[in-house]
Amino acid sequence: MGKGLIFFCCSCCILILTIVNLSIGPVISGKVSQTYDPITQQSYEWATANCKRISDYIDDSGASDDDLKYNWKWLKDECTREKGMHDMEYTAFIFDIVIGFICSLIGLLHIFEVKKDFVSNTGLIGLICGIVGFVLTFVYVIFNGIVYTTYGIGGYKLDGDSAFAKKVKSGEYECLYFDKKENLHSLYATYSDLIKKQYNYEKDKFKDVDDGCKLSYNTPSLCIDSSSGEAKEKFSLTVRRTDDPNKECDNLYYEYPNYQKIEYKDISDRFLTALILSLFVCLANIGLAIFGFLLFRTPGDF
Repeated sequence: MGKGLIFFCCSCCILILTIVNLSIGPVISGKVSQTYDPITQQSYEWATANCKRISDYIDDSGASDDDLKYNWKWLKDECTREKGMHDMEYTAFIFDIVIGFICSLIGLLHIFEVKKDFVSNTGLIGLICGIVGFVLTFVYVIFNGIVYTTYGIGGYKLDGDSAFAKKVKSGEYECLYFDKKENLHSLYATYSDLIKKQYNYEKDKFKDVDDGCKLSYNTPSLCIDSSSGEAKEKFSLTVRRTDDPNKECDNLYYEYPNYQKIEYKDISDRFLTALILSLFVCLANIGLAIFGFLLFRTPGDF
């Protein structure tokens, strides 16, 4: 396979994969655009988020180191990274689709012996575009990966059986995902968690769970201290089974209306698919840059 044909194939890969990304990207598709801030109790748009506001609070506050680390610095990083992902998704996808189209068109013309004297310039265009495209797309991959595995939309984290707490002794339960009292975020599912079965519709999800052990979604979180807003490792509560009131529930479960849909899996799938396709776009950009350089040096080898 000639260098020119490989150059053309790399350009087509960038174009086709980016067109797919434009239809499934979590930000561009509008599936994620806001984040609820549990500390300020307000939602903010990723596109116009004022992350400087949080930085100013950190500078002026007298909060403890742990409070800053697990709450305010966390929120500042979340704001910065989500805004960065928003900006890079638009920037990388638009740039890749433009260079993919241009380089594919020029490469196709050369294949049909049109403007063959322009091959050296085509190689230089491919080299520059491939390098810039790789950098932009790789930065997007980093932002996507961090947001995907670190942040989420606010649903509580559940184990494989959809439980959030287990009994340690009579009248006392332990929160499964407690980390530190300041680390409220350990209790919430990330975007990468949402692909799991416990966050999506299953006909027999609670088939073997007693009704008394299932708590309504609007029940105040038992793993959060309502007065301080901090996470709790354990809580006192007596929850008895409906089929045998003499027995306490071994595990407690939350029922969420959204978990009866496929919305959460769709969001997680979009993050993951855009991430994987973008990695292939990175490889195609590397190929475009390499063969662009080779064509720039030896245009006669097209």
